[in-house]
Amino acid sequence: MSIAEQKFMVDAQGRNLVEMRPPGIQNNQPNDIQITAEQLLKDAEIHQTKEIRPPQQRIMDEAELQEYKFRKRILFENRVRRQRNYLGIWIRYAQFEEGLLEFRRARSIYERALEVDPSNIGVWMKYIEMEMRHKFINHARNVFERAIYQMPRIDQFWFKYSYMEEVLGNYQAAREIFNRWMTWKPEEKAWMAFLKFEERMGERENQRQIMYKYMEAFPKLKVYLKVAKFEIKQKAWESARNIYERTLEELGQEALKEEYFIDFGRFEIRNKEYERAREIFRFGLKNIAKDKAYQLYQEYLAFEKQYGEKDEIDQIILNKRRIFYKELISQNAYNYDAWFDLANLEMSTKDVNRIRDSFEAAIKNVPPGNEKRFWRRYIYLWYNYAVFEELEANNIQKAIEIFERAIQLVPHQQFTFSKLWILYAQLLVRSKDIDKMRKVYGLAIGFCPNIKIFQEYIQIELQLANIDRARILYQRFIEIFPDNPIPWIKFAEFENDLEEYERSEMIFELALQNNQMNMPETIWRAYIDNQIKLQNYEKVRELYEKLLERSKHVKIWISYAQFELSIKNITGFRAVMQRGEKCYIGKPELKEERAILLEQWKDMEIEIGDEQEIKKISDKQPTKTIKKRKIKLLGDESEDFGYEEYYDYIFPEENPQQKNLGMLLNNAKLWKQQQEQRNG
Repeated sequence: MSIAEQKFMVDAQGRNLVEMRPPGIQNNQPNDIQITAEQLLKDAEIHQTKEIRPPQQRIMDEAELQEYKFRKRILFENRVRRQRNYLGIWIRYAQFEEGLLEFRRARSIYERALEVDPSNIGVWMKYIEMEMRHKFINHARNVFERAIYQMPRIDQFWFKYSYMEEVLGNYQAAREIFNRWMTWKPEEKAWMAFLKFEERMGERENQRQIMYKYMEAFPKLKVYLKVAKFEIKQKAWESARNIYERTLEELGQEALKEEYFIDFGRFEIRNKEYERAREIFRFGLKNIAKDKAYQLYQEYLAFEKQYGEKDEIDQIILNKRRIFYKELISQNAYNYDAWFDLANLEMSTKDVNRIRDSFEAAIKNVPPGNEKRFWRRYIYLWYNYAVFEELEANNIQKAIEIFERAIQLVPHQQFTFSKLWILYAQLLVRSKDIDKMRKVYGLAIGFCPNIKIFQEYIQIELQLANIDRARILYQRFIEIFPDNPIPWIKFAEFENDLEEYERSEMIFELALQNNQMNMPETIWRAYIDNQIKLQNYEKVRELYEKLLERSKHVKIWISYAQFELSIKNITGFRAVMQRGEKCYIGKPELKEERAILLEQWKDMEIEIGDEQEIKKISDKQPTKTIKKRKIKLLGDESEDFGYEEYYDYIFPEENPQQKNLGMLLNNAKLWKQQQEQRNG
């Protein structure tokens, strides 16, 4: 079939069958020769057409040379006529004539270019360089004079002019050029160039005059310091000191900068005038803002470390840290960490008045809100203040006053700090004021009853051997916190320690009768542990039986069995486990609890070491499978939310087919994992 015939193959709807059919690929294998991007770029570069350049022309005689000159000049003239303001063409035109050694023509072209733009620095410099290159010195001088007359603020002309005269050995002319230049008060680099010139000439007095003229022209701190360093370099110590002193007299406030005092101080240290240097540093630190004198302070610190005494060095370090902490406090008065650091710093000085002042200043910054989170760091300022007065200042009465002020300040109706009451009471105990200590604890219990306060109060009474008062406090503790298991357990343990076992049991029994108890399991646990400790095993079994009447939780069965096993009652242990298993048999919703119980039973049998029982329990172990079930939301069972996976346990006594199905699913899952690992 020809291509033309294929083109007109259509179906019943008139669609072209050839165009509808995608092109078939006969071979999917990669080609043996692969073409890279690098090879494509290389081939493109090889096949590029080379730049077409005009042929080189050789001039054979004078006539051809004149013709060539004439043709090029006409070309340049046409260009400058069309682009008169484009000075690059003028410069190339002049360089063309320079290359032909036609200097008069070249000068004429430069002059014509300067008529177009007389302020163009590039044209002037090209003009000057042409004259200098061909050693037309007088022509060059004339061009320089015209340039600096027309543009005296252009330093490039002055630099080049003076350098030319210096190279020619005409030093006096170069000096006169510099002097003329300095009358215009140029920038620093011009003065430094003049100074370097006089250094090369070896004229020290001229150098000094230049520096002093520079200082008069620019009365600034930087210039004064530069002149002082020049005098130091010349070893004129008195002249340098006079410059430093004149700086402060003539500049006034402008001289109050750290670089001035640093340079002046280093100068005096170099001359071994240590007292003068110390006074200079101190004067600078006194008259400069602290945030602008960091480097000066570091310099003073290094000076004192090297030449000062130990006390002075320590004082400088303390002042530096004190300034830093005060800056932090000035930014945020409620930055209590900075107050702590400042107080600790003052405590290291052993200056009682300074320490008290820092603490008093700190506690004045009361938190703005009546929320406990704002007060947590602040209250420790009061603690540290009281501890300092008691231990460092040996002023117990002052410490008591501090605690009383703190208690009056804290808004106890919103919140309180049990540690505040406890520390105050402990201080009163150390001061042997027991009656006041009891009043403080009484106020604390009245204002804000707290578990820690009760425990500390009872502990102090026990240390004082006041058993009856401690018992009364425990009773009060239970009255205030009847639903908290801690006071019940502590009260029972207290009676147990006193060998009042009946009282202890009664307290536990009363606690168990309280239906509003939070976490009643802690009461049961403590009661059972107490009876185990007393080796009252029958009472323990009785408690476990009562507990099982209330709840059949798997942990209770396991704990009961562990108790029997701990007292070597193997028969009792197995009986408890059998009862627990029987409790869960036939209850599908408790399959997981039964599985946990059997697993624990097996571990305990392994611990006993009875192989027959181990095999017996192993046969009871369920098979764990993964199943899917519909997701149902509470109150909405109509809508489908998909499926979720869950673990199911199949026990041996259940349907064997279901067990085999579970084993089959587990084996299928294992096979799938092996296949994935093999393919991966």
